[in-house]
Amino acid sequence: MRRILAALAIFALTAPSALAAEADKAGAPGTNVEMQLIAPMSQDGKLLGYAYIQGNVVATSEGAALVVRDKFAFIQDAFVRDVNGAPIGKADDPTAVDVDQLNMRLTADAKRIAGDQNIAHMDFIDGTGKISIQFAPLHPDGTTLNLVPPPDKAPPSPSANQSGSPATSNPAPAASP
Repeated sequence: MRRILAALAIFALTAPSALAAEADKAGAPGTNVEMQLIAPMSQDGKLLGYAYIQGNVVATSEGAALVVRDKFAFIQDAFVRDVNGAPIGKADDPTAVDVDQLNMRLTADAKRIAGDQNIAHMDFIDGTGKISIQFAPLHPDGTTLNLVPPPDKAPPSPSANQSGSPATSNPAPAASP
């Protein structure tokens, strides 16, 4: 019985610090500002697909979160320019996002717009603890061989006259006396 009580006492002492560390990582309630972003993923100038990024801008306080929300259109614009200006993929796998590098770049963008004192960091982790970034390939089956090219010239319109005379296909209305 004493062992159980001792284990419970140790758990009670360590659990709050573990929960506080988790809350610090995710941000205190009221400090997370949701962010969605779509980023192109390319290799050697060839578009491979898009990364769908779901995350949070974590503010330093609830008051700072209001500043972030107030400037969010400008922050979002900076994010779009950033991910379109330089690749976000890993060097060895261009279809995988370098999360640490992306976090550093987007945090710097947000701090530049909303102020250093208002931004803690970026968070790309969903409620289950997984990274919430998904890659969608441009061609899901991996090939472009089955794509149908456009025809060389447009097909004839169905209203065109077979004899070629526009006067016989669309007669003018009779004039009234």
